[in-house]
Amino acid sequence: MGGALANIDDLLERACTDGVVPGVVALVADRDGVLYEGTAGRLSIEGDAPAEADTMFRIASMTKALTSVAALQLVEQGKLALDQNVESALPEFGALQLLEGFDGDEPRLRPLSRKPTVQHLLTHTSGQAYWFSNPDLLRWHEVTKAPDPFTGLRKCLDTPFVAEPGERWEYGVNTAWLGLVVEKVSGQDLESYLCEHVFEPLGMTDATFSPTDAQRERLMAVHKRMPDGGLGLSDFDMPTEPELAFGGEGAYATGGNYTRFLRALLRGGELDGTRILQPATVELMFTDHLDGAPLPEIMESAVPELTNDVPSLPFKQGWGCGLHLLLEDVPDMRRAGSGDWAGLFNSYYWIDPATGITAAIFTQLLPFFDGRIVEEMLLPFEMGIYAQLGAPAAA
Repeated sequence: MGGALANIDDLLERACTDGVVPGVVALVADRDGVLYEGTAGRLSIEGDAPAEADTMFRIASMTKALTSVAALQLVEQGKLALDQNVESALPEFGALQLLEGFDGDEPRLRPLSRKPTVQHLLTHTSGQAYWFSNPDLLRWHEVTKAPDPFTGLRKCLDTPFVAEPGERWEYGVNTAWLGLVVEKVSGQDLESYLCEHVFEPLGMTDATFSPTDAQRERLMAVHKRMPDGGLGLSDFDMPTEPELAFGGEGAYATGGNYTRFLRALLRGGELDGTRILQPATVELMFTDHLDGAPLPEIMESAVPELTNDVPSLPFKQGWGCGLHLLLEDVPDMRRAGSGDWAGLFNSYYWIDPATGITAAIFTQLLPFFDGRIVEEMLLPFEMGIYAQLGAPAAA
């Protein structure tokens, strides 16, 4: 694509040629439309089918923002409250206990001292964790033989807490539980709810939790970083028939579809005349709600096949209702007030209201936070955008 961002084409092509990624789709947009859409590489290193604008991706934890918007819609309607105890909607959530440690191979559990709220789920401060980034929870899974979320079993969410609510930020199954809250309060399964209230209103025709055979034909294969730094095919995949639509990690979409969602948030909750959230609610998403709960210096990996260690950025940060937040400018990159997150398979997005842009880059590679992707593609992509788009635009 020509225009001010044309040199990103070269960056993407080089990333594929040099074995940084098998294929990639990248988009940059402002409040008025898409400024750049580029593709490079292939759906699989063992095939010839090219990555294209309609390529499907497992967006993994980029699902979290979608589910968060669904919950916030119910808050707007008065059907849910941020300070509402989760167990008031889901009694089974109230039965979960805190993991204090182990006596040999026997988990030592006790009741929580306070009740987690909907806001705790939105901000990852409920005390719930993921097995791949918390060694205590990984051990609990190992000794109890409990399933993890990638089995697709509903039971995988019945994990103990690893901290008291509000004690600290801990990445975990919070948003999957939030999806169950949405289902209970709305009376619809999560996929049906999102289709009716987010996907269809925004024209996201390829956003789904249950891809059709035709959509799967457009799905990029999962790859892995080999010990020599090259690429191989991974045998890891999302469950094809999960027992529920997992609101934290279960969705699929094209880059273009997801960017329509990002643009709606950039525009204060509206796109092409259709409103999914009120501006004040979008502002809640971009407001820090950690309330003193600390973020980790490093999000350490307990399962190296799935994720690398993720170090914290040396800038003031927070967490809003469904988004990680940067609370100060990053030189030559995004501005204070930006929201972002990513997906396990090395897809990334950010929304920068101060500059008036949003961008996303999609691929399918494990483990997460791959060093070559970050250094050779992600950082140059973002810095290139800001170098060419110049000064922040007024809202």
